[in-house]
Amino acid sequence: MAVLVFRWFFKLLLRVLLFILLLMIFAFIASNWPLSDRNENMEFGISFSKVFARDLGLDWKKAYIEILDDLKPKKIRIGAYWTEIEKEQGSYDFSDLDWQVNEAAKRDVKIILAFGIKAPRWPECFIPEFYMEDKKAREKALLEYEEALIERYKDNNAIIIWQVENEPFLPFGHCIPGAIDAQLLDKELKQTRKLDDTRQVMVTDSGELSIWVPAAKRADVFGTTLYRIIHKPPIGYVEYPIGPSFFRIKAWIIKVFAKQENIIISELQAEPWGPDWIGGMTVEEQYVSMNPQKFNKIIKYAKETNFSESYLWGVEWWYWLKETKDNEDMWEQARKVVTQRE
Repeated sequence: MAVLVFRWFFKLLLRVLLFILLLMIFAFIASNWPLSDRNENMEFGISFSKVFARDLGLDWKKAYIEILDDLKPKKIRIGAYWTEIEKEQGSYDFSDLDWQVNEAAKRDVKIILAFGIKAPRWPECFIPEFYMEDKKAREKALLEYEEALIERYKDNNAIIIWQVENEPFLPFGHCIPGAIDAQLLDKELKQTRKLDDTRQVMVTDSGELSIWVPAAKRADVFGTTLYRIIHKPPIGYVEYPIGPSFFRIKAWIIKVFAKQENIIISELQAEPWGPDWIGGMTVEEQYVSMNPQKFNKIIKYAKETNFSESYLWGVEWWYWLKETKDNEDMWEQARKVVTQRE
């Protein structure tokens, strides 16, 4: 009897494994299916982080102005960092963010303003130290901070989208476990829409590592990341074995299950992802995962997703190369894309 049960279980296991293998083969073929069309009119904006520019040792204000005046983006995504704005408990200093918003507005550059516990750039979570221990107090303070931020900027026509949290469903970064959950995100979204019903609200998620539906169903605009080459210890450099069809399939899934058709690439890789942070790598090491040739390939790849627009991730690095390494290759290559010229 035991032998028969073992044989039955073994056959069932083989069938399950075969089914999984066939499913993986099908998914691989489908995601790499050749495409005959692409969005040649895709718009390319940029993301800028004063925190990251400062970490690279740059004069972040000088960098920001040069980016606006030389690259001439039409759209920019800016992070509003809670830790930078509420340095003293209960007191807000919006001066640096005011400056960024106003300088963009002077040049008619449209802004996606990202805020929340999570915002673009490492360490991903930006919680003031005096709110670390008490979850209830932290969430109350977060909503109060976000209310003050929205009230401050909702009459500024340069801001076109509120981004609430950054990849809230992706457990990535240096953060308090459970700092963000669906319940808190829903409170943030409800408050944002109540305070300003004139703008769209964006929620983002990982392009390669998430299923999109929970984020997409909450958003007016859904933003996905898109990376091609990463560094994964102990393997080393990995290029995702998926084609642009992978993103089209996921777009179809959220169209069906989240009623979401408004999708953009909110974070398109245009900087290195290596064994160390950028400041700790040589330019040669940086160029393993990102260089002008790889940049051109990822631009072509992005267009083949057929999404409407992309926000390039890496402008601080291009500027750092130009200013500190006398290397303008990435800056010049990116300029052609950002300004939409050949």
